[in-house]
Amino acid sequence: MSAPAAPPPSLAASPRRWWVLAALTLSVLTVALDGTVVTVALPTLAGELGADSAQLQWINGGYLLALSVGMLPVGLLGDRYGHRRILIAGVTLFGLASLAGTQADSPGQLIAIRAVLGLAAAMIMPVSMAVLPKVFGPDEVPKAIGVWTAATALGLPVGPLVGGWLLNHFWWGSVFLFNVPLFAVALAACLLLLPAEPRRDRAAATPLDLAGTLLSGLGITGLVYGTILVPDDGWGSAKVLAGIAGGAVLLAAFVLQQRRHPFPLVDTGLFTDPRFRWGTLVAVFVNFAVMGILFVVPQYLQAVLGHDALGTGLRVLPLIAGLMAAAALSEQLVPRLGTRVVVPAGLLMLAAGTLLGAATGSGAGYGYAALWLTLTGLGFGLATVPATSLVMASLPAGASGRGTSLLETVQQVGGVLGVAGLGSLLSAGYLARLHVSGLSPADAGQVRDSVSGADEVAARLGDPGLADTAHRAFLHGMGLALLVCCAIAVAGAVLAALFLPGRPAPGQSSAADAPAGRGAVPEPAGTAGQAGAAGAGLAGAVPERGESPA
Repeated sequence: MSAPAAPPPSLAASPRRWWVLAALTLSVLTVALDGTVVTVALPTLAGELGADSAQLQWINGGYLLALSVGMLPVGLLGDRYGHRRILIAGVTLFGLASLAGTQADSPGQLIAIRAVLGLAAAMIMPVSMAVLPKVFGPDEVPKAIGVWTAATALGLPVGPLVGGWLLNHFWWGSVFLFNVPLFAVALAACLLLLPAEPRRDRAAATPLDLAGTLLSGLGITGLVYGTILVPDDGWGSAKVLAGIAGGAVLLAAFVLQQRRHPFPLVDTGLFTDPRFRWGTLVAVFVNFAVMGILFVVPQYLQAVLGHDALGTGLRVLPLIAGLMAAAALSEQLVPRLGTRVVVPAGLLMLAAGTLLGAATGSGAGYGYAALWLTLTGLGFGLATVPATSLVMASLPAGASGRGTSLLETVQQVGGVLGVAGLGSLLSAGYLARLHVSGLSPADAGQVRDSVSGADEVAARLGDPGLADTAHRAFLHGMGLALLVCCAIAVAGAVLAALFLPGRPAPGQSSAADAPAGRGAVPEPAGTAGQAGAAGAGLAGAVPERGESPA
């Protein structure tokens, strides 16, 4: 059997690498936009396509479910057949599915198309991250990760802004047509800029773990499905409990199966490296908190401060600006101080920002919100960029796709749980301080549904006191949710200070410094020990039979 082909030359010294980053950033930005751009179109879809509430829920939920389920097998396929090929296939599928979305004429068709979009997004997100350390040198990877992370974060608040503008000027299908030219540009850039990868002659030598794929898919489906139902059914619902409990049992079975399988879907040995284990956990903590913030803040800006969709999107930008500034700053700080100082400092800054947000009073204006959003963004960047860089440095060259897909999957599930949990807490805090005595049952129900509904009832009845009460109740619920974000960030800071690597020794790069915290484990052979090869090129060696597949 022929030896593996030599990897292509590194782009680390070529200006072309920044064009590659632009192509990857455009891809993930559009994916992130699509995750939220449809939310503002749901009322229109209900009227145009005759979708009921359950169908509207699955127009969003189907996308999220396919994205969560698809990432683990996609990471393995990327390592086996080439990241460039999978990325190009994902970008192509996303563009075609978006075009098909403009022609949907029934809720069922749209749900199916959204599921295909979620699968295409699963092909793009982890694989695009896996490409970064193979295009950039070790010193520039944190900057690239910072730009990539900012693109994904920017899409969340800007999606509704873009969707609202499109619906104000065009028909409902424009929220899908918007993706097509963006992905045409991204596809051309990937084809022209990403270096070609040699075919791996022994790709078929390691069979696909079908049992693991099935267990992980069903487990994540149960967990995400149960969580999606929380806003409408509540945590005590039998369907919610059955979905989450069943998903947890199946995922536990998946982990046991993976530890025994000769060619597993997920390399559980990655978790023996403290850099991967603790870097991933920190990233999940950060994602939980930030997703909760991005769920709460737009509602505050619209319902309480009275800004429209465009104004809300613009006013969330201080968080993104803080993230970008912190990403650049972390490049200077990590080599000097080490991740065990920078990451906890970022998490404490994130905690401080959410604590200030929790103290928001009814008379506070946008200036106060901009302050704590900026602080939160700085903490977000200082924590997540070094933690993600640490995870990337621990991945073997031939298995970076599996590593990034695992990281993205646990972050995605953590974010889903964060939105559901914090959304429920926000709702409970809102209802606890709400007074609807004297209102008709219909008006009382509308007030309980949301603070926006309360504003509509107050305007119709000419009752400013009702609106003020609803705003105060919302601020109470928002404060509770942000206090939980604060607690999560503090817990993450403690864990990071205890277990992440310390300051690198002289002459040692921060990406490869040995773990210095409590619970440190020697670097496992064949996993983190190959991390230095991560920048060698887009093609990795094919493992010998019996080794962990790359």
